[in-house]
Amino acid sequence: MTEEWVQECLEKAGAYAATGVCDHCLGRAFAKKGTGLTDLKRGQILRAAMKEQGTDLAPQSPCPLCEDIFDLVPRFAQAVAAKVDTVESDNFLVGCRIDPETLKREKAYWEQYGLTDTAEPLKTELNREVGKVALPTINRAVEFVEPQVVACVDTRFADVTLDLAPVFIAGRYNKLSREIPQTMWPCRVCHGKGCPRCHGTGKMYLTSVQEIIGEPALEMTKGKEHFFHGMGREDIDACMLGSGRPFILEISNPQVRRIDLDELEKQANDSVLAQFHGLHFVPHRMVAIYKGSDPDKTYRARVSTDDKVNKERVDEVALSFKNVHLAQRTPQRVAHRRADLVRDRMIYWVKAENVEEESFDLVMKTQSGTYVKEFVSGDEGRTTPNFSAALGIQCTVEALDVLEIDFQETED
Repeated sequence: MTEEWVQECLEKAGAYAATGVCDHCLGRAFAKKGTGLTDLKRGQILRAAMKEQGTDLAPQSPCPLCEDIFDLVPRFAQAVAAKVDTVESDNFLVGCRIDPETLKREKAYWEQYGLTDTAEPLKTELNREVGKVALPTINRAVEFVEPQVVACVDTRFADVTLDLAPVFIAGRYNKLSREIPQTMWPCRVCHGKGCPRCHGTGKMYLTSVQEIIGEPALEMTKGKEHFFHGMGREDIDACMLGSGRPFILEISNPQVRRIDLDELEKQANDSVLAQFHGLHFVPHRMVAIYKGSDPDKTYRARVSTDDKVNKERVDEVALSFKNVHLAQRTPQRVAHRRADLVRDRMIYWVKAENVEEESFDLVMKTQSGTYVKEFVSGDEGRTTPNFSAALGIQCTVEALDVLEIDFQETED
């Protein structure tokens, strides 16, 4: 007995088959009918049903729609397998680039014969069929959501190009120098081209935290570029101590994915300017989590004063800043690159250490985004309340260290 879906499709199928399309294209036009079938099998069933009813419509060769492109599937699959084998990955996905004229012709056919609601694109079927043939040779899993490698077949030339998903390596860093930035900083004069000001390097600074770990990672992965996603950043003249600042290093177009992270850590830690630890691979989605996190931070500021101070008074003022809200207008030093806003920030606690006649240390825990230097100095009244006003003596931060960043990475 003819299945119900076949009876539903026969009228349109007959008109469409009269164009001479192949079984692949005939079945694909009714892809949303009849479950558990390939487009080829669906087309064969429809053509056989029409023949039983006395309508014998043989396909033309070449097919007026796809030009018998499915005859080339073994060749495409072989090219895909050969290309994917040149790189390292746990999974792959096949994509195809089809002649735009063929796609226009397909769309016109759907509209002419009323098939828009039941058909699937030629590209979808071809991707699937090439992937099925290539899979046993490649011997890697197919991944539809986050493939590490997408092999794209240009069907006009049977040429395959690879789109390699980046590698993401998370960890923490300690910045031990007050003279390097977190990320590469292009020269302000030449914008990276090279000039006398930057001695031809194209950079404002000779190196950065990013480059110290990014360069060996690039070499190990045989990648193209590295990008650095830090969970915030400290000022160039500030050190990052304690357990370090969380970061994710992104390597684009990696030919090798499974690198030895212990070896990478060892190579990066040859530097005396920065140190790295806890390196581990993470998925792409973690970049947004790291960039979107705003953890509280603990700082140590070395403070100088315009006049002599009394230890008891410094201690008293420090202890008075417990769960205190600040109104911080954008500091003068960053006003050229930040919107002029007044931000509400919290000082959780402050304690004074190493108090001398005209200097002392302040250790404090603050809300993310607090301008610590301006909390101490007042920034000419742009931060209120502030430590200088409370003490009655103008204070200036001479050196700043980040001691801790409160962040616990989770699977989610």
